[in-house]
Amino acid sequence: MVTNEESSGPVVCPEVPSTDGARHTLAYGQYRLNYEVYGSGDRTLVWLHGILLDANLSRGLARALAARGNRVVLLDLLGHGRSDKPRHSGPHRMDLYADQVLCLLDELGVDQVMLGGVSLGTNVSLLTAVRAPGKVRGLVLEMPVLESAAPAAALFFVPLLLQVRYARTPLRLVSKVVSRLPSSGIGPLDSLLSAVGSDPDELAAVLHGMLMGPMAPTAEQRQGIAVPTLVLGHGIDLVHSFADAKRLARQLPDARLIRTRTFAELWVRPARLTAEIAGFLDRVWADGEPQDSAALAAQSAFPAAGGAGFLGAAFLGAAFLGAAFRGAAFLTGAEPFPCGARRDRFARVGAGASCCSAARSNSDTPCSMPRARTSTSGFAA
Repeated sequence: MVTNEESSGPVVCPEVPSTDGARHTLAYGQYRLNYEVYGSGDRTLVWLHGILLDANLSRGLARALAARGNRVVLLDLLGHGRSDKPRHSGPHRMDLYADQVLCLLDELGVDQVMLGGVSLGTNVSLLTAVRAPGKVRGLVLEMPVLESAAPAAALFFVPLLLQVRYARTPLRLVSKVVSRLPSSGIGPLDSLLSAVGSDPDELAAVLHGMLMGPMAPTAEQRQGIAVPTLVLGHGIDLVHSFADAKRLARQLPDARLIRTRTFAELWVRPARLTAEIAGFLDRVWADGEPQDSAALAAQSAFPAAGGAGFLGAAFLGAAFLGAAFRGAAFLTGAEPFPCGARRDRFARVGAGASCCSAARSNSDTPCSMPRARTSTSGFAA
């Protein structure tokens, strides 16, 4: 509070939202997930990274949106960033990534959130919106990977299969060198270096897991996602085809499409897209009360099966990492992690273990209780 000598009383300065991040951990079965929180308040956006990347990628966006009055949560999915990195492929199915998002929503204790991400994060957001529509107030989806990606995925698949036979040793040498490099302070670059510095077995588990389950909701299920949606797409690479972005915007009942100038515009020159996202969040949160969760939950069922194997392979060739990791996809041949096996594996995680959400009636993936320890101290990227 400050006073003005010419006035008769104190002048209250408006509070500036804090944009410092606080790092937390969340129990997901036998694993720990890392997430970061920027800002405060009820207007929560959960943002998900691309494949093999992490929260570093979007810290700039998180700080900018937090300064606009949003609480932004960056989740490191299993196998990424500071979250645990199991070296078998089963836990890395994309439908299980959606489970992890729902566990996070339980941890945050919110009724509804805005949900979004880039590439892998977009597809996981769509799966989550189908799984628990009552939890999702709106979507921000950048660079979806859907049906049009199949031909490009085929182009990546053969080189991946050939390189894996010969690249494991050099990849491990590269990862050891890169893991020793200091942080650059540039979020997207640090996110990329973190991926390159990961052990090839950890990377292989993630990439292999992409091929094992549903990659995206079906077209019919996407048509049932009724929440306001902002779709960001570009026409630079075939894996993130602008045709997929256009198709998704047509399929969703309440969607708006923005064409980005490059695939990296949001990270390199973010002002235009950040303003678009911030304005979209303002409009959605201002648009009345949250929709009835029970009514939304009845709109659709979670997919039992998803995209074809070539669509899964599209993620393997995602433009973020290039050829350095193409040999990792099949380094491990771990057994599948089917839904039926999860019940026994996680049945005794801890006292009070429960499913993440009542909306997920067909899932037995737990969020263990009590809540994991958290840290509320700020930190620098």
